Amino acid sequence: MNLKKVNKKLHKRFGNAVTASASQDRITVSGRLPQWNDVVEACRMAATKYSKVHVVNDIVCDEVKEQKMRLPKISDQSLDGEKPDVLIIGGGISGVSIARELSKWKIDILLVDKEADLALQASGRNDGEVHPGVDLGKGSVKHYYIRKGNEMYEQLCRDLDVPFRRVGQYVCFDKNWMKPAISLYCLWRRKHDGISDTVLISGEELHRREPHLGENFKFAISNPSSGCVCPYGLTIAYAENAVQNGARVALNTAVTGMQVENGKIISVQTNRGTLYPKVVINAAGVFAEDIAAMAQDRFFSIHPRRGTNSILDKKAGAFMHSIASVVGLDFGKNHSKGGGILHTVHDNLLLGPDAVETYEKENTETRKESIETVFAKQKKTMPTVSQRDIITYFTGVRAPTFEEDFIIEKGRSTENIIHCAGIQSPGLTTAPAVALDIEKMAVEMLSRNSTIHSNSNFNPKRRGVPVLREMSDEERNRLIEENPDYGVIVCRCEEISRGEILDALKSPICVPTVDGIKKRIRPGMGRCQGGFCSPLVTKIIAEYLGVPVSEVRKSSEDSVITFGKTK
Repeated sequence: MNLKKVNKKLHKRFGNAVTASASQDRITVSGRLPQWNDVVEACRMAATKYSKVHVVNDIVCDEVKEQKMRLPKISDQSLDGEKPDVLIIGGGISGVSIARELSKWKIDILLVDKEADLALQASGRNDGEVHPGVDLGKGSVKHYYIRKGNEMYEQLCRDLDVPFRRVGQYVCFDKNWMKPAISLYCLWRRKHDGISDTVLISGEELHRREPHLGENFKFAISNPSSGCVCPYGLTIAYAENAVQNGARVALNTAVTGMQVENGKIISVQTNRGTLYPKVVINAAGVFAEDIAAMAQDRFFSIHPRRGTNSILDKKAGAFMHSIASVVGLDFGKNHSKGGGILHTVHDNLLLGPDAVETYEKENTETRKESIETVFAKQKKTMPTVSQRDIITYFTGVRAPTFEEDFIIEKGRSTENIIHCAGIQSPGLTTAPAVALDIEKMAVEMLSRNSTIHSNSNFNPKRRGVPVLREMSDEERNRLIEENPDYGVIVCRCEEISRGEILDALKSPICVPTVDGIKKRIRPGMGRCQGGFCSPLVTKIIAEYLGVPVSEVRKSSEDSVITFGKTK
């Protein structure tokens, strides 16, 4: 972008408060502004969508107070002196998929995450859609990976024993005069951008397939390749398969600093000791910019974006079986203003997300206005949706760059770091394909100094916990005869047995908390949201660990459930 024009626009909008300066691979915007939304606006003015010249935000914002990263309470030396070949920072879908692909090689892989479990941030707080890529044009990193990742999902989910469905997506229009332009749009996406399943269907055909969608829809874009998966379930499965193949995962482990000499990371400081990795992979989500800064390789900035989703009861799931959204005159211009409606792999309906800029990287509180914004839009998509059917809701914070594209590349100033940054939608879809390329980059880096051999024992298949509710009566009876614990139902809503809970506690990455078990096998995910089963799950965990019930936590060390006996 022409720097003179950028500064002219900034001066017109903000006076002398901010200015932009440029180097070969970045534009740095500096100055002082009162509100965070002003900061985002200023940096967007300097950014070019999908550009490899990234905007770095150095604006001081009066609204933003000191933002300290939330750290684990644990502080020990359990990892001190470790020398992994590859250190992966971040336990979301990006980090764990990379760990699994790297476990195809005979190398020491250590993945660290500061949270008490995997997928506690954006990877566990999204809608689970496997996108078709209809909204992505050529030229972006997102577009490069979208179809590759989408096409990998059937085999991947079979290998990892994770449910996946190609439910199809409908982008719906209620104005007939838009049809010629949208027809050309579909043709362009098919022929130019390679989104080959993009077709236009009539309103009559749409309502034949999904009779409960809005009656006023005149036509829709259909993409049958769109699907849905459980995002946290896939993340956990990826990590378990990586561990089964020799990788290590250290939770409650935060990166707090790095020593860099002559353009190379020498050591990495954590709350569990100092590590000496050969290669570092930055998959730290909203903290990717912070990790890049520690590595003296900061050439991009993250502007966090909140998104809220609502989960509806399974009875609502009977009214729609695909993914649908309504589009107005701003088609393709907004990042998200209320998302869509998605039929999940667990037969609920999910509504959302919205998109709200925020400077708070770890604030996942859900706000009333977000739910109301989403429902106001999705009432147009499906008039029968009701807030009365909400059984839970959640908010995630996404990690976009100002260019709204992924950064999948080696360090620019630091030689032994690889960035997997700026990951937002469709990051879940692209993760399998991105992981393969980062695997190649990491192996290439390691091969400079030694010969890297393949792991002949690598097994891409992972067996999950038996899901009794999906079995026939004969299959269930056979399991119960082998182990009577499978006949003790603990969660009535989701039909989860004591045996399944014990299996989850014996899994390759055991997280013996109520939420850890909930994410792995779903007790507490139903209509009552754990009102009946949570005490029973807590007791089973305590018995398994051989500790008092008061020592069992909901999620992190701070989330105390009970404080002791009262009688």
